[in-house]
Amino acid sequence: MSAHLRRLATLLAVLVALPLLPAQAATPALPDQIASGWRTDHLYVDARLRPAIPDSELDRIRTESAKAGFAVYVALVPRTPYLREKLFDLPTLLQARVGQPGLYVVRVVTDDYWSGVEELFRPGGLKGRDLNSVKSDDKQRLQILDNRPAPQTVRIIQQAETAYDGRALPAAPATDLEPPRPPHTESSTDKEDRAAFIGLGAGGLAGFVLTLWLVLRRRGRRPSAQPKSVEPTSHLVEIRRQADQAIKRAAVSVRQLEKRSGLSLELLDRRDDANHRLDAARTLRADQPDDLLAVTGALVLARQARQAADGAEVRPPCFFDPTHRAGTTHVTWSDGIDVPACRLCAERLAKGKTPYGLRVRRSSGLLGRSQEVVPYWTLDPKDSPMVATGFGALTDDLAERVSGRLDDVR
Repeated sequence: MSAHLRRLATLLAVLVALPLLPAQAATPALPDQIASGWRTDHLYVDARLRPAIPDSELDRIRTESAKAGFAVYVALVPRTPYLREKLFDLPTLLQARVGQPGLYVVRVVTDDYWSGVEELFRPGGLKGRDLNSVKSDDKQRLQILDNRPAPQTVRIIQQAETAYDGRALPAAPATDLEPPRPPHTESSTDKEDRAAFIGLGAGGLAGFVLTLWLVLRRRGRRPSAQPKSVEPTSHLVEIRRQADQAIKRAAVSVRQLEKRSGLSLELLDRRDDANHRLDAARTLRADQPDDLLAVTGALVLARQARQAADGAEVRPPCFFDPTHRAGTTHVTWSDGIDVPACRLCAERLAKGKTPYGLRVRRSSGLLGRSQEVVPYWTLDPKDSPMVATGFGALTDDLAERVSGRLDDVR
């Protein structure tokens, strides 16, 4: 009887263990995948990315890694929901699995934009400069191209060499740098706008001085020593110029699309989307030509209209400053909300600092007579569709809100 019970217990144990086998055979977690790949090649490339990355890019990374005086581990992977939460912890997790000192670099791609994290682990007792300190002192780091993996990765290895043994940081080759912007030449419209702005400013200043003198004379006390806020609309003329150019370029792209014969349903949808965004941009530009929020909203919508007409992905703007490059990186903002941000704002937020953002004037004080300069997102969202949608960064219905002119979203 006891032998029969032992056989029954063995059978039950096997049946209990069977459901666990598929879990053990499941795909390992990303840190385990990368660490396993590094056993044969210190340059790990996700299989989904390998066909799209030229061999020349990988050869550059391998050559620079071989020149370093320490081990270099590089991983090139696509952005996933896992990386949104664990990206900044990944170098530490990988080093714990590999167990060797060296430079651990993880580059993540979203569309054609590369970003990521890196960490330099020295042998026990060895000291040197902090890698982040070297990066901050590198005047060329913000000019490095981000549409290919090699330029940023090679630069990080060079920065780590400087941090490791103090060798001089070489100049980045011109092919790894963003092309210089052409000098801006003022048009007659720009000159007229500037003259009008100076005239309005001078008149406003004279009126302010006169009013202040009368108030002080009436109250019989000295003026406050509090410094005046920086004028947030000092770049309004430039943003207006960019918005006008973006509207013209979007209109050209829409006309080219409409000239194509035999438009498919997909092309017709693209045309309608582009026209809808372009009409909303023109509406903002015409109705509120001197409002910073409206002019910036027109710039964003015109850019998106051109993307839609050209068949490119319509990208959300940078939540913090919509005049920056598109928000290709998702970062966690207030109340745990994920918002799109450009590279510069994402890097600043990663350092624990709040991006400067787009600044606007807000009335404050008794009877709203005082003016203070604040980030646009601190305004009441009920007063502007641009604030309510983060210029389309939070919800992609800015064009609908602008063209609808609803009282509750204005």
